[in-house]
Amino acid sequence: MTVAHKPRTGGPAAGRRSPLPPESAHGRPRAGRRRTITALTPWLFLAAPLALLLMFTFLPVADMIGYSFTDWDGISPSRSFVGGENYTDLVTRPARFEVFLVSGFYLVASFLQIALALYFATVLSFNTRFRNLFKGLLFFPYLINGVAVGFVFLYFFQPDGTLDTLLRLIGAEGKHLWLGDPDLANPSLAGVSVWRFMGLNMVLFLGAIQSIPPHLYEAAELDGANRWQQFRHIIAPSIKPIISLSFILAVSGSLAVFEIPYIMTGGANGTETFVIQTVKLAFQFDKVGLASASAVVLLLLILLVTWVQRRLFPEERVELS
Repeated sequence: MTVAHKPRTGGPAAGRRSPLPPESAHGRPRAGRRRTITALTPWLFLAAPLALLLMFTFLPVADMIGYSFTDWDGISPSRSFVGGENYTDLVTRPARFEVFLVSGFYLVASFLQIALALYFATVLSFNTRFRNLFKGLLFFPYLINGVAVGFVFLYFFQPDGTLDTLLRLIGAEGKHLWLGDPDLANPSLAGVSVWRFMGLNMVLFLGAIQSIPPHLYEAAELDGANRWQQFRHIIAPSIKPIISLSFILAVSGSLAVFEIPYIMTGGANGTETFVIQTVKLAFQFDKVGLASASAVVLLLLILLVTWVQRRLFPEERVELS
């Protein structure tokens, strides 16, 4: 015979609750600490780059703005506050801004550079023989130091040098002052910038093209679309944000050209850019205050041009399906 035992319902311990385990009792403080650590972790990783950005970008820009209101020569320990006199000097001398005409050569070269980069990126995105080799060859010039590029092309453009020798092979006789003739100097320098920076744009376009789903190409081929039609209706609309970014970088870069013309001509023969003029004001004529004002004006111009471009060509979200 089985006897059923009923659980006790009385007794002094019946109304007591069992004590919470230690981890539950301390769960809230631990969870709070965990949330705090999770929130602080990204800032710990960002601390070093933000400190470097503050030290080498924002603080120098703040100092530059401060110098632009003084007559400091860059050497003497004292400097006098002159207010907006430096900016007035820049505005009342149109010759200061005539150097922006030189930027027009680099702007046209930038558009040519984008067109060539887009062409090579499109061709190399399809099944092309030795395409990895061509990618490396086209991107390699961007990896070379700008000073080295300048010295290499100094020999390339010498009268009766490499370029004249190549032209002589196709029947173009004569010596050309590629860097000495004002009519040839700026196009020659702009051509160097195309050779050097085209690889960067090509890599940007290649990355964007490779993100396009392959089934879009398959559907286009089934419909009988050729390569041009695939580029026009699939590739170009899909990478439109990258193309827009390239144009913004092209315009801002053409306004701030410095490295190649400074190394190859030093701004002579009508090749002086706004940045070269600013550097000469600071280090050749000891007018650091005026040069700082010039740099501030250039910064504002680049920000204005970028803002206008973003307003005219707003960023669009591309849906790939």
